[in-house]
Amino acid sequence: MKKLVAGILSFALVAGLGVSFATAEEAASAGGAEAEHAASATPHYPIHKPKQQEWSFAGPFGKYDKGQLQRGLKVYTEVCSACHSMSLVSFRTLEGLGYSEAQVKAFAANYEVQDGPNSDGEMFTRKAVPADYFPSPYANHEAAAASNNGAAPPDFSLIAKARGITRGFPQFVFDIFTQYQEGGPDYIYSLLTGYDEEKPAHIEVGEGTHYNPYFANAAALAMAKPISDDQVTYDDGSPQTVDQYAHDVSAFLMWAAEPHLEERKRTGFMVMVFLVIFTGLIYLTKKSVYANKES
Repeated sequence: MKKLVAGILSFALVAGLGVSFATAEEAASAGGAEAEHAASATPHYPIHKPKQQEWSFAGPFGKYDKGQLQRGLKVYTEVCSACHSMSLVSFRTLEGLGYSEAQVKAFAANYEVQDGPNSDGEMFTRKAVPADYFPSPYANHEAAAASNNGAAPPDFSLIAKARGITRGFPQFVFDIFTQYQEGGPDYIYSLLTGYDEEKPAHIEVGEGTHYNPYFANAAALAMAKPISDDQVTYDDGSPQTVDQYAHDVSAFLMWAAEPHLEERKRTGFMVMVFLVIFTGLIYLTKKSVYANKES
C-alpha cells in the first residue's frame, strides 16, 4: 500500500512539473507574442504615466510657495499667454500671490481689454484694471483654432484640476490616505518636460505634431516644445531650466484653479478636530448616563 501511494505521489509530482514547464513555455511564448503585438498595436495613452513630483501644497497641511507662484506667473505671461487664455482668473486675485494692490494695478495696466458699447454704441479697447480678467490672445475660439492648425489651445483657468491621469489599483487606495490631489500639476510638469524623450521606432506621429509620451490623448500633440533653458529670466536667482520652469508654472496653474486651497485645508483640519472632540464628549456623556443603569 505504501509503495502504491509513493508511486502515485511520484507520478503526480512528475506530471505537475511537466505541466508547470509547459505552462512556463506557453507564458513565455505568449509574452513574446504580446510584446510583438504591443510594438505594432496602438498604445494606451498616455504612453508613460505622469511623474509624481514634490509640491509644497501637497498633503493635508500643504501651502503654496508664493515665490514659486510668482515665478510661475512670469512663465505664464512671457510664454504660455501667447496661446493660452486664462479667462476665469481676474487680476485682483493676484494679491493672493503676495503682490500689493498697487502692483496688481500696474500689472493689469499692461493688458488691453475690450469694453463697451460707448455712448455711440461702439465697442472700444482700454487698459485693464484689477477687476478685469486675463484677456485671450485670440478674438474667438475659431480664430484660436485657425492659428494653431485647427486645434484651439485650451484655456488655462482650470487646467490643473481638469487634467489628471487615473492612477489605477492599488495606487488610488493609498491616495485616499495620502490625500493625493496633485494629478494635474504632475501631468502638466511631465508634459512640459517630456518633449526630449526619444520616440520609439514603432510609434508613428502625424505631420506637424510632436512626440510626447505623457500626452493624454495621443502619442503626439500639435504644440511644439514651448520653453527652453534660459528663456525666462528669474530675478530671485532660481535655476533658469526647463525643469524649474515646468515646476513653477504647474504650481501657478494649480493656484489659478484652486486659489483657496490653503483656506479649505485649514477649515477641513478644524472640522476634523471638532469631530474628534465631539465624539469624545458623546462617548463620555453616554458613559455618564448609563453608569448607574442596571445591566
